[in-house]
Amino acid sequence: MPLQQGSARMRQRTVLLVGIVVLLAALVLAVVLASLLTHGRDEVSPKMLKWKDRGTTKNLQEVVLGRCYNYVTAQHPELGDKDCLKIWESLKDAFIYKNPCNITPEDYQPLMELASHPVPCNKSLFWSKTGDLVHRYTKSNQNFLTLEDTLLGYMADRVSWCGDPSAPGINYESCPKRNECESNPGSVFWKMASKMFAEAACGVVQVMLNGSVEAGAFRSSSIFGSIEIFNLDPDKVSEVHIWLMQNIGGPQSESCSGHSIQRLISILEERNFKIICEDNYRPVQLLQCVHNPDHADCRLCTNST
Repeated sequence: MPLQQGSARMRQRTVLLVGIVVLLAALVLAVVLASLLTHGRDEVSPKMLKWKDRGTTKNLQEVVLGRCYNYVTAQHPELGDKDCLKIWESLKDAFIYKNPCNITPEDYQPLMELASHPVPCNKSLFWSKTGDLVHRYTKSNQNFLTLEDTLLGYMADRVSWCGDPSAPGINYESCPKRNECESNPGSVFWKMASKMFAEAACGVVQVMLNGSVEAGAFRSSSIFGSIEIFNLDPDKVSEVHIWLMQNIGGPQSESCSGHSIQRLISILEERNFKIICEDNYRPVQLLQCVHNPDHADCRLCTNST
């Protein structure tokens, strides 16, 4: 009888061990199948969305961080308390893994707060269709600052970025143009930064426009015409000086008495600003003449007989 009981216990143990082995094998198989299924899903994940503009700038993180550190340490040490790593993270969080046509101002709000800094009165210089000239001027004359001379603008100038819902979350191949969708990362960023730059302006402000543009120097659809002039504060800004610059040798499509400039003046006057308009502001024209020293427009005086 004891022998039979021992055999029964042995059979029970054997059955139990076999059951455990079968259960473990089933678990291993389930893990393998799950891994294969997950791997398969990765292989058929959606491709990056395709757009018409250039993609995210290569090495964007290094570019932004390098510019940030250069700005707050070498150029403006008074801003040395800015945290460039946090600024980069807030920029990345604004667009990574997001559909680039669904960006909102709220996405950029943390970045704006981290990177903003005061702009001294009488130094704000706005522009439209004069990008190369106005930035050559601010580099040679430290008395004025464009948006691109602030920390936000300096970091973002001439670089691009956009996200994508699929991995790795950043699209380096293409980004949407403004005519593809209005709420793209670049457009939303520059609109917010421009609004903040205009709100900060005080004292006398300057605007450099292009009098050689056939369609008119002032355009209501431009960033300056649609955002910046409507966010200047009449209680803080005493005067608006318009510098209407024509290309050396022309064409002279518009002067201060031109149709679009008069429209701009009317808008500013309705907002209670004092306005001064000057054709070919001489200090800027002299900078133009560096590249055209022998042109008749660049002669300081003429010989008299």
